[in-house]
Amino acid sequence: MVGWPERFEVLQTGVSGCGNCMGRNAGTDPRMVNALAAQSLGSVVANTLWCHRHEGEPGMNAKDILEQLIGFPSVVGTPNGDIVAWVKGYLESHGATVTVLPGPEGDRANLFATIGPKDKPGYILSGHMDVVSASERTWTSEPFRLRAEGDQLFGRGASDMKGFLAAALAGLPAMAKMPLSRPIHFAFSYDEEAGCRGVRHMLERIGNLCAPPLGAIIGEPSSMVAIRGHKGKAAARIEIHGATGHSSRPDKGLNAIHAMTAVMNATLKTIDALRSSASDQNFEPPYSTLQIGTISGGRSVNIIPDLCVLELEARAVPGVSPTVLLEPIKATAEAFENDGFRTTWEISSTYPALSLDVDAPLARLMEGLTGASTLAAVSYGTEAGLYQAAGIDAIICGPGDIARAHRADEFIRLDELIACEEMILRLAATLRG
Repeated sequence: MVGWPERFEVLQTGVSGCGNCMGRNAGTDPRMVNALAAQSLGSVVANTLWCHRHEGEPGMNAKDILEQLIGFPSVVGTPNGDIVAWVKGYLESHGATVTVLPGPEGDRANLFATIGPKDKPGYILSGHMDVVSASERTWTSEPFRLRAEGDQLFGRGASDMKGFLAAALAGLPAMAKMPLSRPIHFAFSYDEEAGCRGVRHMLERIGNLCAPPLGAIIGEPSSMVAIRGHKGKAAARIEIHGATGHSSRPDKGLNAIHAMTAVMNATLKTIDALRSSASDQNFEPPYSTLQIGTISGGRSVNIIPDLCVLELEARAVPGVSPTVLLEPIKATAEAFENDGFRTTWEISSTYPALSLDVDAPLARLMEGLTGASTLAAVSYGTEAGLYQAAGIDAIICGPGDIARAHRADEFIRLDELIACEEMILRLAATLRG
């Protein structure tokens, strides 16, 4: 298979003293860090952290792992064999059972791994390995090389969302030592940034990978607040093909841009109508939305444009189908075929809304693990809706801040990484035999 190394190297660094805590990175007294961990985690997990961090065994902490992950330029839509091979090697070196799930593209794959009894219901730690491009000119350092500045770690994907992957992987050695009666699964996907393409293929095979899961934690950046809902989304691309000619004889051609203006007007009317449609006060704005994102067409002012392309998206509150919201716009475009135009319509990406009840067992569990109430909803979308649609309760909770994502000098803080790792170890402690 193209892009897949036959061999890979598990990179490890020697660690002395407090190998997996902020003390090694921030100059804090390791004994103080452990004391604070004991207060926040309880004796079971704190003892595990003591063993994992202070026995002097070789290993990698969350910062070390994040440095490795950021070093892979796993931009959405590109081959990801290198990062998958590295993660696979790390997981297997700590006793996890790993399955690589190649996608239909042939050059990228999902990864699913398990620690603990595979035949028992457990929990999924879900994240995506891809990142958006780093084309912004305002980066102050190499985006695919981790830069530490105080307690801030800069690099593409630091918050969205290789920080969560690093925290989950950093907790693996401790989890591997626990007598787990139920498993923890690692589900790492590709091309999430292109409409959640990769995870769909993994979910199609989930029944063969594990027993029906108790729930999935999707580690998108949420400042470690557990979030129960988000809107669904559908994006579409419309092409209107006309007939070109000299602009002095518009009667001899079919102006594709003129036709597209009717489509745009239909979109604006729908936007106005949505403001008074079904609403959910948990969202900002509390109603479903439409937006035209791009439009292109024409070659010169004196040439009748024979092609116009428009891209738009719908974001729908739970209970409303985003693709249905696009239907009036599609109908307006296709009506121009009666006038001699040719139209094409393509749904380029879609995912369902997430809506988890406040009293759901997973929501209650996350309140206990984070020590805070869950948040009803956020405006951005994730793979969580797809997990829920597949029959798996899902919730969002991860380190970092979504406001730092998709921009230059993206960063995550060390304390956020540690908080996430400790939350995951608290989860594992609930699954001990």
